Amino acid sequence: MRRRNNQRPVIGFSGHAGTARWLGLVAGLLVCAFGAAGLSAGETMTDPMAALKISRLGAGSDMPAFSLETLDGRAVASVDLKGKVVLLNFWATWCGPCKDEMPSLEWLRKQFDPADVVVLSVTTDHQREGIRAFMKHLGLALPVLFDEDQEVSGSFMVRGLPTTFLVGKDGRLVGRAVGPRAWDSPEAVALLQGLKEAAR
Repeated sequence: MRRRNNQRPVIGFSGHAGTARWLGLVAGLLVCAFGAAGLSAGETMTDPMAALKISRLGAGSDMPAFSLETLDGRAVASVDLKGKVVLLNFWATWCGPCKDEMPSLEWLRKQFDPADVVVLSVTTDHQREGIRAFMKHLGLALPVLFDEDQEVSGSFMVRGLPTTFLVGKDGRLVGRAVGPRAWDSPEAVALLQGLKEAAR
């Protein structure tokens, strides 16, 4: 797969290889959908993490430490997020599915008090003005953190975009989603609400 520049070792669901990955993801979702259709009457899928196809990270490990600058020049450090549920979404403007996913993340962010649940996006883009224009065009206020050297992406072992991590209030990783998800869904709200309640 040809990269657009030498600054992007991570891959997205775009281009020929990305299309194949995307089709694979769709096929997987269809299989799961048909499987869910086989539930007997009265049975429902009550686990939002399973419904959103988010991989559990077992007992979890500590969220990798980081400190990144936002679009408006503020510093956001992982140490300052302790005590909050965190959704951390890695993306880039050259990744089509990433951009399509952003409005749903914005919607999800608005469902919670930022004192309890934080939704953050981390981009590997270098063009800050381009990001600013993109966010303004879609009316997004979602915090954007810049990881131009991809050091933080590397510490999280991000291999494809978008990739999203869920972090409990104790600062430990609890889930990972590779590829876009319906973050503007009841399941997504239930998932973050559950993490918020469980961490009390």
